[in-house]
Amino acid sequence: MYDPTVARLTYRALLGRRRALILFALPLLLIVIAGAVRGFSGADDQVAVDVLGGFALATMVPIIGVIAGTGAIGPEIDDGSVVYLLSKPVKRPTIIVTKLIVAIAVTMAFSAIPTFIAGMILNGNGQQIAVAYTIAALVASITYAAIFLLLGTITRHAVVFGLVYALVWEALFGSLVSGARTLSVQQWSLAVAQKVGEGDLITSDVGLPVAAALLVVVTAIATWYAGQKLRSLTLAGEE
Repeated sequence: MYDPTVARLTYRALLGRRRALILFALPLLLIVIAGAVRGFSGADDQVAVDVLGGFALATMVPIIGVIAGTGAIGPEIDDGSVVYLLSKPVKRPTIIVTKLIVAIAVTMAFSAIPTFIAGMILNGNGQQIAVAYTIAALVASITYAAIFLLLGTITRHAVVFGLVYALVWEALFGSLVSGARTLSVQQWSLAVAQKVGEGDLITSDVGLPVAAALLVVVTAIATWYAGQKLRSLTLAGEE
């Protein structure tokens, strides 16, 4: 279920000059913000939660997921080069799973690592806050990558829809509207962070068993359906 050649091509596409600049920009901004906040307010657990929850998990992680997930396959579908890939003797599920693994790896690298660094800067991992949000970022990266990879297979406007989801649903409605929080990857990953963190500063509107189940189910369904769409795209091309 993993093809090194497909993985190498996908990494090359994702880490090209333009996308790499975007991928580095948000993590760098988070670390700069963390340094500035620490310099002005000192080590404060509540401030650390506000920054890591409000910017890192609610904004940075989903946006990086959009870039990595849609970029893993969307451009190939848009420019037609996916036909060349599909003509090779590689199973369609292998293509999807390989691209998903690459998208997850990129999302994790550019979100979890800077989240941990920012958390250490903000409060030195007091109450396990840095570790908790790092694990939340890792967990969220998997589901975001699957969702946005699916978007990349079903629409040419995957980046637009992905950004709307990331910025409007997750960052805005997911923070303000109680009903929307139940259907938020951010809240699901926060349930994991709440379990890891100490004290009661990290909270989630979704219980851990439900959150874990939703993370697994949504990831599995998105991956399966992306494979189905790729299969139908192949048939359409052959016809």
